[in-house]
Amino acid sequence: MTVTFLGVRHHSPACARLVADTIRSLRPAYVLVEGPAEMNHRMDELLLAHELPIAVYTSYRDAERRHGSWTPLCDYSPEWTALVAGRDVGAELRFIDLPAWHPALAGVRNRYADAEARYTEVTGRLCRTFDVDNVDALWDHLFEIEPAGGLAERLATYFDLVRGDTPAGPDDTAREAYMARWVRAAVADAGDRPVVVVTGGFHRPALVRLAGQGDHDWPEVPRPPADAVVGSYLVPYSFRRLDAFDGYQSGMPSPGYYQRLWESGPAEAARGLTEAVTARLRARRQPVSTADLIAARATADGLALLRGHPHPARVDVLDGLASALVGEAIETPLPWAARGPLRAGSHPVIVEMVAALSGDRVGRLHPSTPLPPLVHAVLAVLGDPGEERLDLGSDTGRERSRLLHRLRVLRIPGVVRTSGPRPAGDAELTERWTLTEADDRLPALIEAGGYGVDPQEAAAAALAERIPGAGLDELAEVLFDTALCGVGDLTGQVLDDLTRAVETAADLGELGRVLAVALAMWRHDDLFHTSGGATVGTVVRAATRRALWLAEGVRGGPAPADLRRVGAMTAVRDALRHAGPSLGLDTPAALGVADRVAACRDAPPDLRGAALGLGWSLRGTAAADPARAVRGAFVPESAGDWLTGLFALAREEVLHTSGMLELLDDLVGEMTDHDFLVALPALRQAFGFFPPRERHLIATRLVERRTGGASGWDLMRLDAAPELVAAGRALDERVEAALRREGLITP
Repeated sequence: MTVTFLGVRHHSPACARLVADTIRSLRPAYVLVEGPAEMNHRMDELLLAHELPIAVYTSYRDAERRHGSWTPLCDYSPEWTALVAGRDVGAELRFIDLPAWHPALAGVRNRYADAEARYTEVTGRLCRTFDVDNVDALWDHLFEIEPAGGLAERLATYFDLVRGDTPAGPDDTAREAYMARWVRAAVADAGDRPVVVVTGGFHRPALVRLAGQGDHDWPEVPRPPADAVVGSYLVPYSFRRLDAFDGYQSGMPSPGYYQRLWESGPAEAARGLTEAVTARLRARRQPVSTADLIAARATADGLALLRGHPHPARVDVLDGLASALVGEAIETPLPWAARGPLRAGSHPVIVEMVAALSGDRVGRLHPSTPLPPLVHAVLAVLGDPGEERLDLGSDTGRERSRLLHRLRVLRIPGVVRTSGPRPAGDAELTERWTLTEADDRLPALIEAGGYGVDPQEAAAAALAERIPGAGLDELAEVLFDTALCGVGDLTGQVLDDLTRAVETAADLGELGRVLAVALAMWRHDDLFHTSGGATVGTVVRAATRRALWLAEGVRGGPAPADLRRVGAMTAVRDALRHAGPSLGLDTPAALGVADRVAACRDAPPDLRGAALGLGWSLRGTAAADPARAVRGAFVPESAGDWLTGLFALAREEVLHTSGMLELLDDLVGEMTDHDFLVALPALRQAFGFFPPRERHLIATRLVERRTGGASGWDLMRLDAAPELVAAGRALDERVEAALRREGLITP
């Protein structure tokens, strides 16, 4: 009997090749692989003719815990080559690690996140010894670029050094004890035939030690608690999700590069990397000349020679390209000199280089692969790509809207709402959606299948997961989403939590968001079926009182307008207008607060303006001399911020009160040039509360006033040929499209 323990680095081509060669040479009775033991009875499904990368996704949900975990596999994953080579030689295949839902893996979202990354002292010392920047460059230097001779011994030495004598934590200890039981049972059953064990190199020393200690019975696969909902499914994966530069904590970044290394060797991988970077930059209209490429290759070859590499390694090629293609100073460190996601402010050329290394491969499952019930339930009713306009006044429109909102809550790609009901303002009875094809829709649906068997159950579970520990803002969003999704039972739970949170709220802006959502649900029964509900009304009443109490205590000098704070005052106004009598809100007390805040010189300008607007809008024509109040409150230094609050709450009153626009024109006209220029951005923001038609009316009246009553149409009309206007608009559209394509602006 012979046991061969192969400690590997996950997603390493060198390790994958070693594993395959060893298994084909030894032809073992058993091939044991670090992976989820609950998938052993589904090995045939895993080894269907999928297009890699794929992953095993496991979801777990009980009353206290929700967990999702991935076990990703690509062509050059040692675990995958172990399974394929083992099948080819007729070996028995077994995953030997604990199930992904097990408490020992509760903090692990990716089973193959490298344990060695936790032992930075040892790896840091090795990096200093070999004069490399990080463990990725160290790995390439020691294993990927070097000849394969003696690789198994070098790997064992490396991982023994990394693991050292440091005891593993309780989670790793539990996993290693479980894996060792599989090893002992396989050895006992194999007789004289070999057994090959393939695990992360960090676990190898412990398994070698534990393989001879304990019983030889086959271990049972742990069963989840009776009240838990657990599912494991195969999911299409992508190189982007595998990339350490995109946040994946695997051992290997740049999966596109390592795929080339796996297929063609280091020399061809270096050449292919240069070609991929060049093609990507040229496709984005970045100038890359032949001279640049010659310089990049010459630099890479020189660096490889200097660093003792028989062929240019990944960092040699990248350093050569960066030297040749980036002519200015780089503000941030080169990303391949560190680990983890790209930093903000990375040079655009560097960003494109990293993307070229990542590759764009997306896996595909074999058509006969089992899928969660949710996938079938959604695909049966989702429909074809296109634009959808839904009439929310009809039962059919509301049901379709709820389905799409459930998919939105589950974050299914390609389902985007472009317009529809919002928490604030009047109810919209029309909703527009855009449905598009998305490569990552199937993986997202499979992952969402862990929440439930149909969209309603899954959305309810996803929303419930957002409640524990949520702040006021998040609770308000959950409340509105539960209403849009038609998840009635959950709404009551959120409302109870909101009621308690409102009573102790300290942030006026957050409280305003809650009030706007609760008021919308209270008012619009046709959409939400919650109008007049006692619990919703309790939230509206408590939030209104708390907001007024908080507003009276806010202090602060001149500062940019806080639109969330102004929005809270708008929500208070709407609550008093639409729900005051029904919910017993004390409007006279609210007016008293508004008058005191409007006159308080220690209150911020935007809040003083909003308070004046609140009192004016509630009193209407009964307001006492609003012109005098405006003149007394107008301060040039903070005029724009003050007007932001006023216009947000009393826009119509300002527009339709005789002489008010003229008064504001006089007040602005009396400002010094300096004060006007300082206030101009805030003034633009303030007048943005008027819709285009009303801004046109304001402009017309002011132009007529300044021209002595003559029509101001000529001053507002553009004297230009229609062809020139059309050409200008076309140019604007091309510029905007180019900026969006290059990621300089977002929609």
